[in-house]
Amino acid sequence: MLMTSLLLAASISGTQLVSAGNDDDYTRTIETWREQRLERLKAPGGWLSLVGLEWLKPGTRTIGSASDNDIVIAKAPAHLGSIEWKGDKVTISLNEGTGATIDGTTRTRAELLDDAHEQPTVVAFGNVSFYLIDRAGGKKGLRIKDSEATTRTGFLGIDAYPVDPSWRIEAKWVAFDPPHTLEIPNVIGTLDRMPVPGKAIFERDGKAFELLPVLETEDADELFFIIADKTSGKETYGAARFIYSAMPRDGKVVIDFNKAYNPPCAFTAFATCPLAPPENRLGVAVTAGEKKYRGSSH
Repeated sequence: MLMTSLLLAASISGTQLVSAGNDDDYTRTIETWREQRLERLKAPGGWLSLVGLEWLKPGTRTIGSASDNDIVIAKAPAHLGSIEWKGDKVTISLNEGTGATIDGTTRTRAELLDDAHEQPTVVAFGNVSFYLIDRAGGKKGLRIKDSEATTRTGFLGIDAYPVDPSWRIEAKWVAFDPPHTLEIPNVIGTLDRMPVPGKAIFERDGKAFELLPVLETEDADELFFIIADKTSGKETYGAARFIYSAMPRDGKVVIDFNKAYNPPCAFTAFATCPLAPPENRLGVAVTAGEKKYRGSSH
């Protein structure tokens, strides 16, 4: 979420670069945002706890830690139960005596609501849990998390560029009526078609640039920018960085590159992150926001 800024805008060739009325206040605002981002990432159920992704096939599959299961999950009971994918529904059936819970209850059977819902159904046992994800092309899988994962317990922190108020940019907004559609590739090799309500136009180093934000849901109240730039794959994560912005007002939209952050794929190989589309690969070095994660092996 974008916080209210204490910056003053100065118009430059139809685009506004926002210079700080009080740089110290702005720096503290960004530092607070980064601290909150770090706490969310490090939370027991945060992205650092992601340890597995098991794609499902239609039909019934057994699940547990024993090698004779169709889906093997370390730290699970030897024979946890079974998962059935039939039509549009995926159902979990737990064996008696496993000690596992479904949404914190001891029931043994339930339909799994996927991550398109505000609260997906969570199956948990000890420090480990999983829930259903639904992706483009009809792919369904189990996202597995472990609060004691080494990616979490051995986390090395986040490196970032120094806060630079000049990278808080007020861009010109050009609305699309009707909205366009953009194909967003992802790391699992599929494409997501996402609505694009307009484009942001700004200048940097005397050159004009455009970015296309997408809407993650029909009722989204923020713009989602998936970007890459000349630092990508060198100083910053190569696939993309993310920025959320408040909805445009009065023909302007604020893009704060100091809040550009790494996707989950920068920390774990089991996420299904979108990649920056060709339209959002900037021909400028964005020396703001998060840098490449030191602990990454990919």
